[in-house]
Amino acid sequence: MTTFELIYEVVKKIPRGKVATYGQIARLAGNEKWSRAVGYALHANPDPDGIPCFRVVNRFGKLAPAFAFGGINVQAELLRAEGIEVKDNAVDLEKYLWNGL
Repeated sequence: MTTFELIYEVVKKIPRGKVATYGQIARLAGNEKWSRAVGYALHANPDPDGIPCFRVVNRFGKLAPAFAFGGINVQAELLRAEGIEVKDNAVDLEKYLWNGL
């Protein structure tokens, strides 16, 4: 499997109503140093309906300023549609962070 494929497999596991961080995805995909690669992979997402990249936020819970599929407002709308509160373009990681299991 390629790095991107490993990343996509982890992102597919993030449950509805939860988010994960770039670093968390990198660790679960096999290399904690892949945080930047996670960003590249999500930007190149070949299947936005099957790979919910909008559920990935930075380590502070901030949304991606240049969300690949329509900008930060689209990411916020997609998260809100799943019941995730977005305030000041960020989510509360204590409340919404996926435990990675």
